[in-house]
Amino acid sequence: MSLVIVGTVAFDAIETPFGETDKIVGGAATFAGLAASFLYDNVKLISVVGDDFGDNMSLFKRGNIDTSGIQVIAGGKTFFWSGKYHNDMNSRDTLATDLNVLADFDPKIPASYQDCSYLLLGNLTPQVQIDTLARLQHKPKLVVLDTMNYWMNVALDDLKVVLKKVDVLTINDAEARQLSGEYSLVKAAQKIIELGPKYLIIKKGEHGALLFGEGQVFSAPALPLAEVFDPTGAGDAFAGGFIGYLARVNTVNFSNMKNAVIYGSAMASFCVERFGTERLQDLIQDEIRDRIQDFISLSKFEISE
Repeated sequence: MSLVIVGTVAFDAIETPFGETDKIVGGAATFAGLAASFLYDNVKLISVVGDDFGDNMSLFKRGNIDTSGIQVIAGGKTFFWSGKYHNDMNSRDTLATDLNVLADFDPKIPASYQDCSYLLLGNLTPQVQIDTLARLQHKPKLVVLDTMNYWMNVALDDLKVVLKKVDVLTINDAEARQLSGEYSLVKAAQKIIELGPKYLIIKKGEHGALLFGEGQVFSAPALPLAEVFDPTGAGDAFAGGFIGYLARVNTVNFSNMKNAVIYGSAMASFCVERFGTERLQDLIQDEIRDRIQDFISLSKFEISE
């Protein structure tokens, strides 16, 4: 029973008020896979890189992550993104986007991946997400989808097709409003769930996250951090932590979804503490347990009469 993550493995160059990096490893599948590997021990990636990625593949050995689903294109260049964050760390300017081998990405699913019970479809074209689902011999127990406003603008019809095939959608508040046409996030959630997913997670950055499903709502806090060095990959780390927890407990219901949101939030909070994947590379289990307790303490209270 495996957890399969489909998404980008990339190079990033990042500038924030705290500094800047040269070309470092990034990508949605990278952050999600590393985060999930702390919670579940059978994580497999599907992506594409150029042969310039080279020895960077060793990054995934830390979590015993299966990379046999990552295609390496001879003579190709790996997807590259460069961005500059503003002082508020919530807004950014994209300086460069070079699709390179990602432009022709056609997901290949190794036979050893067909035991997939938990599937995370990272932020790629809806057609790639549809193709991935079609190539699995059995529908996974849980399918989580991440998407963004760009696909709502250029591929809305395909996005609506894939939404009918997934169990959980994770997007931010602006994307929820765009997809639904509603300003109220409660009304937006109602409309989006009607499109297909059973559960919806609306990420609100430094203001936490909302989980909708089974006629219920759960509000998860964001952990106040003294310093945020680099928000890149935080949403992907959230998704990886979320589905990694659910794969570990192997029971899907609203109560476990709430716990999964907290684990996802914890993994995202680690991610932003350093540039790129640095923090996820040296993270240990005791730190995760302590961080979960921080979230519990942050939102626990009693009212006395």
